[in-house]
Amino acid sequence: MEAREVLEGYAREQGFLTAWAPLELPQPVRQRYRDWLGQGAHAGMGYLERGVEERLEPVRHFPWARSVLVLAAPHAYPDPGVPAGGLRVGRVARYAWVRDYHGLLEPHLAALEGLARQAGVRAKGYVDHGPLSERSYAALGGLGWIGKNGMWMRMGEGSYLTLAVLLTELEATPLPLHPDRCGRCARCFTACPTQALPGDGTLDARRCVSYWTIEHRGLIPQELWPGVGEWLLGCDICQEVCPWNRKAAALWQGFTPDPELAHPDLWAFLTLSGRAFARRFAGTVLTRPGRTALARNALIVLSNTGDDAHLPYFRRALQDVNPAVRATAAAGLVRLGKAAEAGAALGDPDPEVARYVREALERVSLAER
Repeated sequence: MEAREVLEGYAREQGFLTAWAPLELPQPVRQRYRDWLGQGAHAGMGYLERGVEERLEPVRHFPWARSVLVLAAPHAYPDPGVPAGGLRVGRVARYAWVRDYHGLLEPHLAALEGLARQAGVRAKGYVDHGPLSERSYAALGGLGWIGKNGMWMRMGEGSYLTLAVLLTELEATPLPLHPDRCGRCARCFTACPTQALPGDGTLDARRCVSYWTIEHRGLIPQELWPGVGEWLLGCDICQEVCPWNRKAAALWQGFTPDPELAHPDLWAFLTLSGRAFARRFAGTVLTRPGRTALARNALIVLSNTGDDAHLPYFRRALQDVNPAVRATAAAGLVRLGKAAEAGAALGDPDPEVARYVREALERVSLAER
């Protein structure tokens, strides 16, 4: 059996969808990425700029590589239900309902690397952390297309797909691209609460709820709070409205949705120390934003409910060790009609807290005029 068949056979036995693509990205794909960076649409994700030429021309870093084996793990799993007790308010993006996908997929890439070595073939696997454009390779493999929401998708599984790639020194023949099945549909970019989708298959991270709730470490601009809505981590709106996702039900065998991840107790974000949080949520995607960012997100979500019953959580958060949490708590109190209580934060030792609170007070004042 040829090496290519061995590698692809193992991946399919493990439940992955597979596709082969040549390593070299077409010039239009590379230019599109450069233009996207030039517009600043990557927001604060500076790592996307570093080594950009290696990302677009991987042969510079991997001179031996000739092809990419794409692995796609469907994650259209059902909601595992809401656990009893706790402060279960807000939503988490579906991909984060399971243990961290990096840890779940990496053992399979290691196994593929071992099989390649046995066959005398050089190979290297990556899960979302190497200088590679996974979605571009998935599309070049002919297995699906990149939709107007910027997600790689295919009929049957929709866009609920987690990708991993294996670079190999095997040759891969270019395949015809999969037809774009989005047609004239505009549901994804018209439903985006912050207008982060231009509708051309790209994303403006400067307005994306997923960027602000996962990647950004500071304060979230107050004009974006309404768009954050009920999202604690990530956002699935552009996927939930997609017709191709309505009947998507495929679930990779390695994924097991966890109720405590799908519907976390916000009290943990607001009260645990950073170390205690890291221990409790070790091996999950929640550790990427970390305790502080999730406490900040939780306060915005609670503020967006407009429910006075949540006031004790804001008052406690005013004493948080992190200024971003204190500032968000104070701004939330303003929005809940407790400007006098929030005013105390104007004397916070961190000037950024006072600035953020003044902005919240000014916004309320303008709205009341």
